Amino acid sequence: MTEQAKYITLTTDNFATEVINSDIPVLVEFWAAWCGPCRVMNPIIEKVAAQWEGIIKVGKANIDDTEIIATQHRIEAIPTILIFQNGEIIERIPGLVSQEKLEAKLNALSYPVPTT
Repeated sequence: MTEQAKYITLTTDNFATEVINSDIPVLVEFWAAWCGPCRVMNPIIEKVAAQWEGIIKVGKANIDDTEIIATQHRIEAIPTILIFQNGEIIERIPGLVSQEKLEAKLNALSYPVPTT
């Protein structure tokens, strides 16, 4: 059985290392366990993490555990996806988004859609 690539669980302790100081772009989903649309996003995030492994890093930040980080990045609704490059936010995607739209956004940002 092959193990699917997983997203990184982001915390206040590892956010700077994994996101701000990353040498590759990072897609971060801000979510919460009690959020219905966030649960819908979970399999999409997992697929993106597997498909873009090595091209971008994918992480999830639970706003209940990373309240300070969510506040610093002005997260007002969940789910919200932020794409970071060189420590800066280059894209903000609020709300539920389909895998196709997320892939199109990544492709538009010049991250090539990997061939499967």
